Amino acid sequence: MNLRPDQFAAQLERPLAPLWLLHGNEPLLVLEAADAIRAAARKQGYEERETLVVGQGFRWDALTLAAGNMSLFGGNKLIDLRIPTGKPGRDGGDALQRHARALPEGTLTLITLPELDWQTRKSAWFTALAQTGNVLELNAPERERLPEWIAGRLAAQGQTAEREALQFIADHVEGNLLAAHQEIRKLGLLHGEGRLTLGEVQDAVLNVARYDIDKLRQAVLEGDPARCVRLLEGLAGEGAAPPLVLWALANEIRTLATLKAGQDAGQPLPMLLKAERVFDERRRQAVTRALPRLTGGALRAALLHAARIDRMIKGLVAGDVWDEFLQLALRLARR
Repeated sequence: MNLRPDQFAAQLERPLAPLWLLHGNEPLLVLEAADAIRAAARKQGYEERETLVVGQGFRWDALTLAAGNMSLFGGNKLIDLRIPTGKPGRDGGDALQRHARALPEGTLTLITLPELDWQTRKSAWFTALAQTGNVLELNAPERERLPEWIAGRLAAQGQTAEREALQFIADHVEGNLLAAHQEIRKLGLLHGEGRLTLGEVQDAVLNVARYDIDKLRQAVLEGDPARCVRLLEGLAGEGAAPPLVLWALANEIRTLATLKAGQDAGQPLPMLLKAERVFDERRRQAVTRALPRLTGGALRAALLHAARIDRMIKGLVAGDVWDEFLQLALRLARR
């Protein structure tokens, strides 16, 4: 059964399902959910835990042995299986399917994975696990929902904050949910329960944003010039490699140009998106919204601009690379 995050707490109050599968793009949320399941399992009499970490040289017989061995204390047992790569391989896939078909009595299996691509979600082993147990996908909140997420975390420790303060925290922890969690805990220690002012938040919160290139691509697609400026400043400050930034922007421009040309030729957008392998739902929506504001001519000009930046990076043309990145991003993001 696929669970929504808002259904998770209620499930922990009931007798636990024998199989749990956690995955998502935010390690903090996956870790917290796994901790909550382990705590609920202890309360429900799962006295022993056996942890298996799949890495180089891991033998999948270990899962079979763990499932077959009785608890040393004669009680129920938790098998904590962690697959950091999200790729169990052929042997692992077969072992997981066998495990799902014959879940041992008195044993709870918790499987944690990273973010999974669409191919992995369609694999036989993932399908077998999803049909047998509870599946919970835990992704970082989208940028526009980050202040709301922060407000919920503050409320859990008896604090509230004005909208400007929530926005300030979001701007300074963007892309780094673990840092956001740490800053929120720090606010709880510094000020206790009650309402936080903007000044108190500004004095306490550090600039711990992780300005990554994928978020720059998303900001360009969503037409958010101010965020493009902030992200580029952060990337420059962190010493990001210009060729990587250029690759990300140029790749997005080429995708948009191909989609626009196909649309102009009368081809349906869903077919074009599939051909360009745009499968992520949020990216699909962002691309769909971006295409109407961009013309084929503008995208061709953007590709020429990217080519000029490439020559600049190679030292063939004089200029400020980061300023050119900014001009290119604004060219694409302006509405």
